[in-house]
Amino acid sequence: MTRALITGSTGCLGSNLAAALIQRGFEVVGLSYKNESQIALKGLDIEIVEGNILDFEGLCSAMHGVDWVFHVAGIADDWNYSAERVYETNVMGTFNVLSAARIAKVKRFVLTSSAAVIGVPPQLDGKPMNESNKFNLAPCDWIYGYGKVLAERILAGFVAQGMHAVCVEPTAIMGPGDHHFITGSIIQKAVKGELFPFPEGGSNFIDVRDAAQGHIAAAEKSEPGARYILGAHNMTHVECASIICNAVGVPFRYLRLPNWIIPHVAEGVGALLKIGFHLPLDRSRVYLSRRYMYYDNQKAVQELGLKTRPFSETVVDTYKWYLEKGLLTSPRAFQKKTPVYETEME
Repeated sequence: MTRALITGSTGCLGSNLAAALIQRGFEVVGLSYKNESQIALKGLDIEIVEGNILDFEGLCSAMHGVDWVFHVAGIADDWNYSAERVYETNVMGTFNVLSAARIAKVKRFVLTSSAAVIGVPPQLDGKPMNESNKFNLAPCDWIYGYGKVLAERILAGFVAQGMHAVCVEPTAIMGPGDHHFITGSIIQKAVKGELFPFPEGGSNFIDVRDAAQGHIAAAEKSEPGARYILGAHNMTHVECASIICNAVGVPFRYLRLPNWIIPHVAEGVGALLKIGFHLPLDRSRVYLSRRYMYYDNQKAVQELGLKTRPFSETVVDTYKWYLEKGLLTSPRAFQKKTPVYETEME
């Protein structure tokens, strides 16, 4: 039986990856921080090992007898941490996991990177980016993205030394198991009936279960050093939130923000974070929100056989999971077809 270790096993992606591996007959070891919620792992036959990716000796111990490693752990909500903490976790943590995996002589290593390493689209026409695009921002303009760039460079060094390691680069992940409310915060906002303020621009989303299958396919099929964008649906912010509100059963109310106001909002968000306010985004993401962060997944489709489900299905399943776990409550009843209210700033 193949034994696989997952760092970040208690998170949305890690837990769904564990479920997919167990279904395939793998023996799964999940690395988890002390006292980390295991709500997303409930019912899974998984061996939990308490550990930290910054603890090298602990990593070496956890990898005893491991065949495959999926390094999923990292800081995604980087606006809640200092740049130093983000780099320590996402960059040095990756070096530690790779080093421990080399000592353990693992047969396959998959790094969960991010589509953020692609940078931003060079044009404003919404043309999807692919693996050939390069990170084109100053490090301080997107700390999370640049940290993932550095992590991929570290992996490339291990590949050059003979390790069978690959990178997968998910876009925005949504699905059951997101108990930290990363992308699930949009569903949470819809349930509360809040107003959505949106600029022009858009994002790409993929169901976490499809992303998990993409990780496994990358381990099975790819050549060392390969990189794959794992994405599914390119949508404007308005399209995305509209689908979510319809799935949840609430009216969709949004405020359309003109592009000229975004730099001012971004600087205001940055200032608030500096003085200690807790916000669900940072200065960089406000700036990026007016761009069409669209991605081309054809390399993963053709080489890994990536399959993706409708976004509406993802939203419904995620919402049901929140209700089942008691993390959200049902909104008051609305008509099946809900109205759209639009306000536009001049």
